[in-house]
Formats: sequence, structure tokens, C-alpha cells
Amino acid sequence: MIRHIRELFHKDEIALLYYMNNLTKHLVPSSTHKQRISDYLVGVFDQLPSKSSVKKAIKASRVWLNGTEATTADWVEGGSEIVLKAAIIKTEQRPFLIDIKIYFEDDYIAVVHKPAGIAVSGNFFKTIERGLIHNLSRSTQVDALAFPLVAHRLDKATAGLLLVAKTQRARIELGRAFEAKTIQKGYLAIVQGMPPERGEITVDIEGKKACSFYQKIETVPSLRNQFLSLLSLQPITGRTHQLRIHLASIGHPIVGDSLYGQKGKVLLHKGLFLLAQKIQFSHPITGAALIFEIEHPHKYTALLQREARRYHKIKFNL
Repeated sequence: MIRHIRELFHKDEIALLYYMNNLTKHLVPSSTHKQRISDYLVGVFDQLPSKSSVKKAIKASRVWLNGTEATTADWVEGGSEIVLKAAIIKTEQRPFLIDIKIYFEDDYIAVVHKPAGIAVSGNFFKTIERGLIHNLSRSTQVDALAFPLVAHRLDKATAGLLLVAKTQRARIELGRAFEAKTIQKGYLAIVQGMPPERGEITVDIEGKKACSFYQKIETVPSLRNQFLSLLSLQPITGRTHQLRIHLASIGHPIVGDSLYGQKGKVLLHKGLFLLAQKIQFSHPITGAALIFEIEHPHKYTALLQREARRYHKIKFNL
């Protein structure tokens, strides 16, 4: 259940931008010093709020420099003309008929619950994005997306809160917010062992800096693992499998993690005990401060109680 949604403040809406002929042009000011196009373009177009979005647009052949398709190796200088072509988005998707729990929805965004075991998106049929088509209403705004698009990723095995954009402007603003790290996410996990009360993990992932914080909520004895611990987690960066890799790196893998767990100690057929439990952000259009939080699932409480009960029964013949 959602504990609360708080609206703390509002800001004036920004006028919508309209684009003609599916492209926008930008003339580099004459005073601009020579620099890489991938550095210069960040924030120049609303659709490219971050360096990663610039690189994706260049890779997708959407960026043209002085009449030629741009590459990340190109340089720009005063007088250069840059053209950004519109992204090609399919206007039709066959919906995946699954019921998705909706915690919040308006004409711009939605917050939904992603079930474990279903991918967020991808080149296959059973995805959350395809499931959203018949679970969410289409936006009535002039920049409405053809179908809702997720604003961030969750692992296929992870359940929990997922933020969705329904308009182009909302998608852009949410992208900027994630890039600026103003959207706070909290997770819940059950791990093997008994870690310290709190900690910071800064193990690099694929050569990139990564940082996660954790705080222990509860520890119970376990016959298989000696102890199981319930943790609250906050990823500061957003690397693939970050929390799973970080917890495994300190010797406390998440229960049910067949990829990073310890051989012989993985709890099979129960799923991954990792939940995207909380998300806090400013509404991309109204500026309202929103907080969504899921209460501890019965699955987590039941596992801890069962492990503690079995331990005491065997050890003390209770």
C-alpha cells in the first residue's frame, strides 16, 4: 500500500516547444570555442539533456553537422549548423494483457508497480511497456507520446515502483532529473549474513564509479546462511545490477540471486528478494513534490519469520 503522497509546492509551467518538419536547427554562436560535439550539445536541445542522450542521438543518426551525419569524434565551432532529427517512434504496439497496479496517474506521468520476472522493455512481447498500453489512459496533451514510456530501468527480477512518462516534455524533464540525481530511490532487500548496521559500498562496476548506501533493519538466525538480514538501500549511481553486485562484493548477496549469490546457498524458486520500495521526486510539469512508498511485502516478513522459527526449532527443539 502507499503510505502517502505529498504535494509541497508548485511552479509555473514552461511553454511547450513546437518543432516543424520533424527536425530542429541550431546555429553555434560565433564566440563559441572549438569543442567536441558530444560535449557541446548537452542541453542545447530539450530532447538532449545529458551526455548519454547526446551520444544515443548521434548513434541513432539523428544529429547532423553542417549537412553531414555527425559522429562523436566531430568538433563544432562558431558558425557550425547542427540539425536534430526527430526520433522514430512506433505509433502502434500490440499490448501485453497484464494487470499492472497503478499508484498514481495524471495526464503527464504515472507511478506503477512492476511485477518481478517481467522485463521493463526490449525487443520481445512480454514487457511492462507493452502492458502499460491498456493499463494507462493516453495523455490529452499536444506532445502526448504514442504510448507510455518508462523513465528508468529495473532489473527483470526486481519488483517495485516504476516511473512512467506519458508526454514528451515529461520524459525530457524526468531524464534531466535522473541525470541531476534529484530523484531519490529506495530499495528493500533480504541478504545473506549479518552486515554492519550501516555502510557505503563504492566498488566500481565495469570500470565506472558506483556508490550505494545501506542500513540494516533486522537480522534473524538461519540454518542455511547463519543469518539473514533485512536492509534498506539507496543507490547513488545507477549502474546495471548495481545493488546486486555491491552486496555480493561485501559477502552479503541478496537472497534468491542466482547470478551473484553464493553457490549452494541461493534460495531457489522464491524469486529475488529485492524491491524498489520508495521513490521521491518533483512532478516534471507541476513541480509538486511526490513521495511513494510500499509497505514491507508479506513475502519478506514471512521468509524472515520462517527462517527464525526453523532455526530455533532445530537448535533448541522448540
